[in-house]
Amino acid sequence: MEKFVISGGKALKGTVRISGAKNAAVAILPAVLLADEPCTVENLPNISDVSTILKAMRELGAEVKLVNKTTVWIDPRGVDSYIVTKQMAEGMRASSYFMGALLGRMNRARVAPPGGCDFGVRPIDQHIKGFEALGAKVTIENGMVDAKAMELRGASIYLDVVSVGATINIMLAATKVKGLTVIENAAREPHIVDLANFLNSMGADIMGAGTGMIKIRGVEHLRGTDYSIIPDQIEAGTYMVAAAATMGDVVIDNVTPKHLESIAAKLKEMGATVEEGEESVRVCMSERPKRCNVKTMPHPGFPTDMQPQIATILAIADGTSIVTEGVWDSRFRYVEQLTLMGADIQVDGKMAVVTGVKELRSAPVKAVDLRAGAAMIIAGLMAEGITEIEEIDHIDRGYEEVVEKFSALGADIKRVYYPDNTTVLKQA
Repeated sequence: MEKFVISGGKALKGTVRISGAKNAAVAILPAVLLADEPCTVENLPNISDVSTILKAMRELGAEVKLVNKTTVWIDPRGVDSYIVTKQMAEGMRASSYFMGALLGRMNRARVAPPGGCDFGVRPIDQHIKGFEALGAKVTIENGMVDAKAMELRGASIYLDVVSVGATINIMLAATKVKGLTVIENAAREPHIVDLANFLNSMGADIMGAGTGMIKIRGVEHLRGTDYSIIPDQIEAGTYMVAAAATMGDVVIDNVTPKHLESIAAKLKEMGATVEEGEESVRVCMSERPKRCNVKTMPHPGFPTDMQPQIATILAIADGTSIVTEGVWDSRFRYVEQLTLMGADIQVDGKMAVVTGVKELRSAPVKAVDLRAGAAMIIAGLMAEGITEIEEIDHIDRGYEEVVEKFSALGADIKRVYYPDNTTVLKQA
């Protein structure tokens, strides 16, 4: 077992370099299965979600070679299986993207439902709607989603709700389909644009990514490509909030500032100084944060993956803030952990009332999911004393070298190893 031990109360200062985007990587890697030649993908985050996907690709028959810790070479020509088992998908939210990729490659996919973070039901009805519109028959048997078709065809698909996962899956399934596919009410997130750019670099014909209407004109073949993934918007946002929460002064480097505008706007509203560079942002805070209201929305609104982090800094804000979750049905499970640290937060359905306290106190807490785990790190950095965070495997799914990066900014954070229900034996 592992946990993080944080001695808080220190302002973060310095520069941190952001890794490749997790949410882009977990879509682009399955997309390689559509290629007729090997591909090289660069700027991959060195996280467990990526490792899990690469392992699944090997089991499907792809040849996978790690060039270095952020670059992988993949030859998909040997893929001869359309089945992603529960064991292969366990703990991997992005397992659903194998549905679209395998259906687009083989007209058949049998995939276990997504794993990953548990903050409400992950409906795939819009994914299924898209597959069926393309001509597939979809059934759910023995806990597996089975999609198959004699032949797929282009179609017009209107998503009833803006769904990142469904938008990506339909793009993957439709890229090599005869005819024109139109996705209306499509999600607009940066990683959807990155996926489209990756597919287009292989010879796909995709237009409109980043808008509410995506048009995909099917092509017969996709060539190999070399491609570098965009920087991680959510990792960058996490360090931006951590800088402000600790009254620090941090330059977040290797970012796309436009992707961070909604996060920067809320930090400015709280009283932080945010300065944009060409590929960096600098965040400074010198006073207690001001209250503000936040509602998560599909891009370009405030990202749901930043909701736990922003609520954590609001826990010490001057006044009462309202945090409304506009994407998921249940994403406030972390609140119980923050209250252990002295936060005053009341949850009512998809809304949380956050009454700021002057300071948080250290306590043993858990990372109940990936972004909640990031929030617990921020809370531990804010609080005086020693905070211990357990179940950190969630954090390792989405944050590369989190201990090393925070330590380089002056944080006192360590990864420690311990057997169950006993004291710490040694430090990493």
